[in-house]
Amino acid sequence: MRTHPLLAALALASLAGCVALPKDHVQFDRQADCPKQTAATLTAQQDRLGPLSDTHTLACALNFLRESSDPALRRGSLGSRLCLHLAERETDPKRRDKLAAEGVAFAETALAHGGQTDGAVHYYLATNLGLAVREHITLAMENLSRLEGEMKQALALSPDIDDGGPMRILGTLYLKAPAWPNGIGDQDKAVELLSTAVKKHPDHPLNHLFYAQALWEVGDEDANAQVKAELALGLKLLEAGQWGYRKDPWKREFDEFEQEISGNGSPKPLPVAQAR
Repeated sequence: MRTHPLLAALALASLAGCVALPKDHVQFDRQADCPKQTAATLTAQQDRLGPLSDTHTLACALNFLRESSDPALRRGSLGSRLCLHLAERETDPKRRDKLAAEGVAFAETALAHGGQTDGAVHYYLATNLGLAVREHITLAMENLSRLEGEMKQALALSPDIDDGGPMRILGTLYLKAPAWPNGIGDQDKAVELLSTAVKKHPDHPLNHLFYAQALWEVGDEDANAQVKAELALGLKLLEAGQWGYRKDPWKREFDEFEQEISGNGSPKPLPVAQAR
């Protein structure tokens, strides 16, 4: 019997030492090669900075933002979004945690400067926070409610950002977290949110993967055919699309789940109520 990973985290949390998000910044090479920028030029090109951008371009933009006091940039989501893209492609865990923590700080600054109604600020705060705490048991458990709250804000304000990202991530959070009274887990909410993400944003591969995982974990044998159909469609979208640096890690997620449902991977996790 495989214990739910977040339940195991709960059991270990009382034994772990207190861990805080790192405060220092990651330093990048080749900063002398960065193009001259202004707040106006960066604002104009910000929508083009994303998973298809090279690391040097993102690092140059981030370094500019670190020194900028431009009010529009400070209350927007660009800083936290840059940190997320850089953190996700970082192979050094310490550098990854520092970048994600900086992304949280950028979003907190944006909220303090009038960005409360910007769903993207809440979204990138939550995604960076989730990345920053995922390897730290105590921090992960301490921040479950905050992760939920920020992603619910993102869902209310900007449900369609990142092809349904708030629905996708909040649904997965409800799927993986321990159920009441130990946590916020709720499989019914998870299935509902992920089903909506698939219907509203059918072109994003992870919407199909995470919905398939939800159907699989709920344990309804009648859904097995739909699980396989969602997995196949998501994989087709992944292989055909332009997803930048995210393509390889997403492919690994698909492969791991495909092995699991075929019986060649880890056993299917039990619902939280049964795993205890």
